[in-house]
Amino acid sequence: MSADPLLTVLVTSPRVPAGLMSRDAWLALETADRVLAADVDDPLPSTVAASGLEVTAMPFDSAAAAARALVEAAAAGSVVWIGSPDADPGLTDALAEELTRLESPPQIEVLVGSWDLPGARLLDAVSVMDSLRSPGGCPWDAAQTHESLAKYLLEEAHETVEAIEIGDTAHVAEELGDVLLQVLFHARIAADEDPGFDIDQVAAGLVDKLIRRHPHVFGDGDATTPDEVEQSWERIKAAEKADRDQDDLLAGIPVSLSPLLTAEKVLTRADRRGIQLAYDDRVDLGGRLLALVAEARAAGTSADAALRDVLRRVARTSSP
Repeated sequence: MSADPLLTVLVTSPRVPAGLMSRDAWLALETADRVLAADVDDPLPSTVAASGLEVTAMPFDSAAAAARALVEAAAAGSVVWIGSPDADPGLTDALAEELTRLESPPQIEVLVGSWDLPGARLLDAVSVMDSLRSPGGCPWDAAQTHESLAKYLLEEAHETVEAIEIGDTAHVAEELGDVLLQVLFHARIAADEDPGFDIDQVAAGLVDKLIRRHPHVFGDGDATTPDEVEQSWERIKAAEKADRDQDDLLAGIPVSLSPLLTAEKVLTRADRRGIQLAYDDRVDLGGRLLALVAEARAAGTSADAALRDVLRRVARTSSP
């Protein structure tokens, strides 16, 4: 038995496979007088038990009841409490309250056995989306198709751009979440199709493309400036899409893209390919508009964004 009463609350990430814990976590489990868990069939207690350590079930009806039981158990020796997958809501506060009323409380420590890597919460998003589309989930979500959701993808993308342009950081984060929802939604729909794909294939395709188009980072490319990177990207993209008419400056640009943004892309492609565009910017209205887009591009700004900014300011200052 340990010399000093000690209660260790072991917390781990539910997004990390059970058992992949720090050495300190395993050492605490191996040297404890008792290892307790609310449900021994939960993934982590089950894994700990499978390693040969005894795990005792200690179910509880409330955080206060759990706190009292844990403090009483720790009074007799060292105890490790394996946190539940839901992180035992209220237990920390209940333990603090329980300890403050004792004259000689046991020592208590919170030991982090594993933690999330960047991007780990994406797993939660995938899981929630799967629940919404699965039997017993949301009937509206289950009824959606790629076609019914297309308008929302476009709408959320536009709302994200607007949030970026007005400089509302919190709003940008929210809108990006809405865009991510559309990606997860379409991938989950496709997972039910034949042939289809799933979110892992979407992510794998993206990773492959990013690595392939960044040889200066992941290969033997020698691009060192933003302009050189863009030129390299275009060369690689052209090679990947060899069946596309490379003389057509509009090839691959979606027809739903705003004309100003389309003009920017055409001007950029022409510049990279050394093509001199011929248009009349003195008489023809379209030519004058294209010239203004070129002027904005030369100044390092977007004519599309500039026009939206003016429209917002005009709408705010105008009165009936």
